Amino acid sequence: WINFMLDQVGQLLKSGKFNGVFTTGGYIAGPAIIAARLLGLPVIIHESNALPGKVTRWFGPLCSTLALGFESASKYLPKGEKVWVGTPVRSSFLENQPLELPIPEDVPLIVVVGGSQGAIAVNQLVRQCAPAWFDAGAWIVHLTGEKDPDADSLEHPQYIQMPFYNNMAALLQRANLAISRAGAGTLTELATTQTPAILIPYPYAAEDHQAFNAASFVDAGAALVFRQSELTSQLLTTKVVHLLESPQILEQMAQKAASLAVTDSAERLATLVRQLVI
Repeated sequence: WINFMLDQVGQLLKSGKFNGVFTTGGYIAGPAIIAARLLGLPVIIHESNALPGKVTRWFGPLCSTLALGFESASKYLPKGEKVWVGTPVRSSFLENQPLELPIPEDVPLIVVVGGSQGAIAVNQLVRQCAPAWFDAGAWIVHLTGEKDPDADSLEHPQYIQMPFYNNMAALLQRANLAISRAGAGTLTELATTQTPAILIPYPYAAEDHQAFNAASFVDAGAALVFRQSELTSQLLTTKVVHLLESPQILEQMAQKAASLAVTDSAERLATLVRQLVI
């Protein structure tokens, strides 16, 4: 079946008169990488995580260039031509965006986001901690995802709950602190918006790759990280209140987050493609 897949992909590449292949990895990329190289076509693979996926580790040495979202990923890829380009974000993140939510300008804002699927365990912790954060003067925007059966269980004048929010650029630009999973896309947005964060890596991510992503932010001083299995409501309450009472620490974390941002990532990738393919 491997030969069949390679033959099918090779025929597609030849019939389409492709000049090269750009991939972001995943098991489906393997045959495309091999077929392209057998045809002498350049291949660029973009790896957004700090721990490269298996396809990147296995087939990366065959590629013309490995484009890295995290500079630290390089140590897991001893072979191959590597370049740090970051991970592109939507253009809205690169400009100041108005936040169209009824939040006073002079209050600290905590944004809770569980990633594309939400995070019920994190949601439960946040609702337990919220009263103490309200007492500290904070407002909370809580993006619960669509699968939390208790999403509507907390009501408070300083609390806004919704499954998702379309203008994440505006929300993170306004936030004083984010509580988040540690997917590569979310961390890229946090770095671009210079948002300090408490990260709770998704414990069931493949090869625990979110923990590696989070470690890059912790090492830079841009975030705190806690394992979900070890995090209690008391610990989370205390850490958040301490940060809210320490604006100088939040400012330092914001500056460190900015140091991780590659705001011209899309341009770097486009230049790489032009150099190798066009």
